[in-house]
Amino acid sequence: MNNDTFDYLVSQITTVHDTIQAEAIKSVSKSLTIRNWLIGYYIVEYEQNGADRANYGDKVIENLVSKLNHIKGMSRSNLKSFRLFYITYPQISQSVPDQFSLNYTKSQSLTGQSTIHQIGILKLLNSCTFTHFVELIKIDDSLKRLFYEVETIKGNWSVRELQRQVNSQTYERIGLSHDKKELIASITSTAEKLLPEQIIKDPYILEFTGLETKAKYSENDLETALLNHLQDFLLELGNGFCFEARQKRISIDNEHDRIDLVFYHRVLKCHVLVDLKIRDFSYADVGQMNFYLNYYKNEIMAENDNPPVGLILCAGKNNTKVEYATAGLSNQLFVSKYKINLPSLKEIEEFIEDELDELQKELDKGIE
Repeated sequence: MNNDTFDYLVSQITTVHDTIQAEAIKSVSKSLTIRNWLIGYYIVEYEQNGADRANYGDKVIENLVSKLNHIKGMSRSNLKSFRLFYITYPQISQSVPDQFSLNYTKSQSLTGQSTIHQIGILKLLNSCTFTHFVELIKIDDSLKRLFYEVETIKGNWSVRELQRQVNSQTYERIGLSHDKKELIASITSTAEKLLPEQIIKDPYILEFTGLETKAKYSENDLETALLNHLQDFLLELGNGFCFEARQKRISIDNEHDRIDLVFYHRVLKCHVLVDLKIRDFSYADVGQMNFYLNYYKNEIMAENDNPPVGLILCAGKNNTKVEYATAGLSNQLFVSKYKINLPSLKEIEEFIEDELDELQKELDKGIE
């Protein structure tokens, strides 16, 4: 076999692999989108026609969250997004597999907020991930949404590109432009395209397929090592700590954050959220923790749980700066009634200082 023929063989195998892999990924992505649409449809259908809906009233989604906690991604915010997704795109019913019975026929004329016609819906489903749709349903104006739907299809825009164009008011700029074609051509030529590897890394896809969302705990070896030791340290203290998660991902409207460590305290009956900083304290750390605490209170906390507690652990802090940063917050980052069961901040701070010294020495010696 000469080199030209062998190179051709390599090229053919690579092409087959890349093509089939891309199709498989798109198939999974489309299945997730249809699943989420169906969930939204069933929620709306129940709200309108459920025989026992009076028993649940406005708490349908809250009750669903508690009953569906065995399925990843069934948070309150996600269920609300699924509901809005169905309301915004009723035409997707035409793409729902036949085994799912809907209360209207697929040939029935549908009305809804979306103005894109059926052929466009099929193209949109084939071109977009559900993450795209999360961005599109935020747009209330149907004509404006149609513009971004069409351009996303034509340009094969990534989610990040769609967000960038919406935030830069491309729709409005096109409307004001004297040469609309030239402007859209310049945008298209520089736009970021959707690639298969971006779909694979999509948190919604990973949840749907049951794959582990492996995130780098830190770019910094020192922080990673310290997290390992801190996790063991808190567990060894006893006092009711039960380890739940590390780098716990929380997602709202396509924005994803991670909490360093999450414990459940069986005595206090509350979650303990730990955010570790290997630098000095910053007032921005308080806002971040307050966000985590509010999320846990609204999305995670069970009926009999006490409010979650947040621990911001820093390499150094200015007490006055901490006092001003936390004043007036409804969430207490270290609630006084919990102090008898939680380790003292001084105890943890001393541990961190000792660990930082030891780990820094190891890193300086080249020991991982």
